[in-house]
Amino acid sequence: MKTNHTLPLLLFTFLFILNIKAQDLTQQFDAIVTQNYNADAPGATILVAKDGKAIYRKAIGKASLELDVDMIPENVFMLASITKQFTAVAILMLEEQGKLKLNDPITKFIPEYPTQGKTITVHQLLNHTSGIKSYTDNANFLQFARMDKTLDELIDTFKNDPLDFEPGEAFKYNNSGYILLGKIIEVISKDTYENFIEKHIFEPLNMQQSSYGNNRELVKNRVRPYEQNDNGYVNASYLSMTLPQAAGSLTSTIDDMLKWQNALVNNTLIKATSLDKAINGSNLNNGEHIAYGYGLGEMNLKGSKGYSHSGGIFGTSTDGIYLIKEDVYVIGLSNCSCNDIGAVTRNLAAVAIGKPFPTMSDVVNIPEDKMKQWVGAYEFEDGAVRHIFLKDNKLYSMRESETNTIFEIFPLSENRYMFEGSGIEYKFSNSENGKHEAIFITNTESRGKKVNKLMPEEKKAVTLTNAVLKPYIGKYELGPNFHVQISVDGSQIFAQATGQGQFEIYAEDETTFFAKVAAIKVKFNKDTSGKVESFTIFQAGQENVARKVE
Repeated sequence: MKTNHTLPLLLFTFLFILNIKAQDLTQQFDAIVTQNYNADAPGATILVAKDGKAIYRKAIGKASLELDVDMIPENVFMLASITKQFTAVAILMLEEQGKLKLNDPITKFIPEYPTQGKTITVHQLLNHTSGIKSYTDNANFLQFARMDKTLDELIDTFKNDPLDFEPGEAFKYNNSGYILLGKIIEVISKDTYENFIEKHIFEPLNMQQSSYGNNRELVKNRVRPYEQNDNGYVNASYLSMTLPQAAGSLTSTIDDMLKWQNALVNNTLIKATSLDKAINGSNLNNGEHIAYGYGLGEMNLKGSKGYSHSGGIFGTSTDGIYLIKEDVYVIGLSNCSCNDIGAVTRNLAAVAIGKPFPTMSDVVNIPEDKMKQWVGAYEFEDGAVRHIFLKDNKLYSMRESETNTIFEIFPLSENRYMFEGSGIEYKFSNSENGKHEAIFITNTESRGKKVNKLMPEEKKAVTLTNAVLKPYIGKYELGPNFHVQISVDGSQIFAQATGQGQFEIYAEDETTFFAKVAAIKVKFNKDTSGKVESFTIFQAGQENVARKVE
């Protein structure tokens, strides 16, 4: 009998190729993680899954700096605002059971809540359009962050605050709304939020390492949370876990989070029609679409659609991404608010779907005459005008704005250029009528046509003395667990936001400064005595005030 050796040989070759590809993917993942986390500093656990199964599982850094304990994949972290998707699914479970309707007014369940004559619905709590002021934005939040409060006592801290806007008229991320959702779950279930999540989500999904956060109970493999200041790493500020509640109180591991994501995809807890409400955004009263749905937000990564949510709480940074068509899930949990893990998960997801973001190692040399062909002004579909110009054999981009910030763009090929460290690119081409066009690539693409327009001058800075700059030194709170540290060195002043690198800001006058790394303007505010009390930051058409806390 003749033996056929061809089939085993082909099978061996196929398996060998698959193994090589898997090794290459792991190397790419490792390169991203190690670029962002140090083995001797606070770290992270990260999982990448494809078709519901982990293809990369990594722990890096220290779970405890004091005890010099290395991170392991089984470490337990606070989830922070990733908690919101659990709360939203709990509400959708109750809806499927006929125990509430999303358009029910919240006073149906909390009749004593003062809605100031307005109708506020469960739906508006879920998608952050209620207008209720977020309690974490209150000036005194840090003062009671260490205090234990019952759920009703917590609600008392914000229930009488004036509304930020008419319900349904705008979107503003709001932790108070999810606290009220936790209350509604308790009213309907006649049980605590903690017990409801445990009984109806964690136990059915066998999420044995997940729980409601508690500062007193012993939790195996729980990490220590850290923050960073000018002197290095410090233990995170204490936060009573009675305060985040249904907006941010849960803890988990990367393995349990994969069980959770698989349950969403497989409709284990809620129907596909219910999940669609959570992941496909929602609408304001006027019909305007917003990306936030229920506990999850729409995302687009390199043309791939999905949904995601991040979290930040004292000493913690978390982020989860799911790409629908590719069935790719990435979850990252970090025990330091000093590093934005969202940038890491985003890069890992891009590699997992075969659309990696370019890095400086991909930059090539292009002759000056080849770069010069793209010089000029381009007007894009969103109305933005960007100027491309050549200086000292380097190509630069300036977007017309208040700051006219200039960035160098680096060649990946003759017609493709990248911004360093951002994942943003230009792709230039010749149109049918012979005019140059530019595609500005972020998570989506915007097409720009070449126009005849002179480039505005770069904003000029003035030099201020150290004596003028020193009063601005300090820590400013821009949001819950998000701060900006202002430092001064001689006649230079610098800003560093939580989880981001330090950058210089330049004086326009004695109180107004601008950045060159981004289109940002900062104006310091003083009280009647001349003491600096806050700054106002102007960015992307929005104004936000950061209070000086240290």
